[in-house]
Amino acid sequence: MDITLLVSIIVVVALLVVGGFFLVRTRSSVTPGKEETKPEVTDTPKAPAPEEDRERDEGTVRTPPAHAPPVEETEPEAPAAPVEPEIETPPPSEGRMVRLRARLARSQSSLGQGLLNLLSAKNLDEDTWEEIEDTLITADIGVTSATQIVENLRTRVKVLGTRDTEEVRGLLRNELLEQIGADTDRGVRTTPHGDRPAVVMVVGVNGTGKTTTTGKLARALVGDGRSVVLGAADTFRAAAGEQLQTWGSRVGAPVVRKEEGADPASVAFDAVARGIEDGVDTVIIDTAGRLHTKTGLMDELGKVKRVVEKKSQVDEVLLVLDATTGQNGLRQARVFAEVVNVTGIALTKLDGTAKGGIIVQVQRELGVPVKLVGLGEGPDDLAPFDPEVFVDAILG
Repeated sequence: MDITLLVSIIVVVALLVVGGFFLVRTRSSVTPGKEETKPEVTDTPKAPAPEEDRERDEGTVRTPPAHAPPVEETEPEAPAAPVEPEIETPPPSEGRMVRLRARLARSQSSLGQGLLNLLSAKNLDEDTWEEIEDTLITADIGVTSATQIVENLRTRVKVLGTRDTEEVRGLLRNELLEQIGADTDRGVRTTPHGDRPAVVMVVGVNGTGKTTTTGKLARALVGDGRSVVLGAADTFRAAAGEQLQTWGSRVGAPVVRKEEGADPASVAFDAVARGIEDGVDTVIIDTAGRLHTKTGLMDELGKVKRVVEKKSQVDEVLLVLDATTGQNGLRQARVFAEVVNVTGIALTKLDGTAKGGIIVQVQRELGVPVKLVGLGEGPDDLAPFDPEVFVDAILG
């Protein structure tokens, strides 16, 4: 028992001695004053964190740049040629007013029906005749013309003693045609003479439809088989040149124009020169709109005409009047006629609230015929004035 315990003690002591020996040896291998070296790791080294992870750790997330596949270099394409507007073929001007008669009848029928009702009354006393005269004056026919019409009708009705509606209508029709002038020459002079084109100047105040009338006239002439050059001599209104360019491009008519504020006379002169060079039939010049009360502007309009005449004679001066302006339109006509010798009237907006009697009055005052009438906003709604169609539309 004692031997066993002794052996056990010897073994434990021996183990402690051996263990202590190895412990002292290990510590003695470490250099004093230096930190212990970390054991070397033999596993595969960890890859550095991606840049976006580092940025996320810093509080900012950025999308990594996309790497597009390489693009093969190709030659740059040539710029596309501008698309030319499609050239339209307008209908001929002949018979336009007949086709537009319904519009005229809607706007003017109240005048004709009112007169017919009064003339068909059983008792045509003095009050009735005064009412007839008032109706005519209200229609812008003018006092002088209205008085003459009433006197002629009174005589004819008294002589014939008629009250039949058709007979009265015939009497009124003949009287209106006589006042308008059924036999007056209303042709717009657009035929070239020799090697020079006909020259048409279009004048009037702003707002009457002057530039639109110029474009519509060019369109009507092209529809009749004529060749046209347009001159944009309204250089004071920014949109006038663009507007006329649009009208010309639709029918293939060249437009001579310059920058805004250019000398209108030089534009008109160049337009006539272009017309002569191209050998066209007609040159139409759109002039600047101006108030008839502005003497300086009116004098400049006269200058445009004089400059054009150095190159070619001016065959036609069309004054554009708004049929709804009544007496004011008549005053405009008087002043323009004094400056540029107006040869014809283009009466616009006759299909609206206009009073058709202005045709009688302006012709009587100026001795200038109405040659063209505007009966709508469509491109082909400008028509040569036909007195018989006009009167028949009024009377229904």
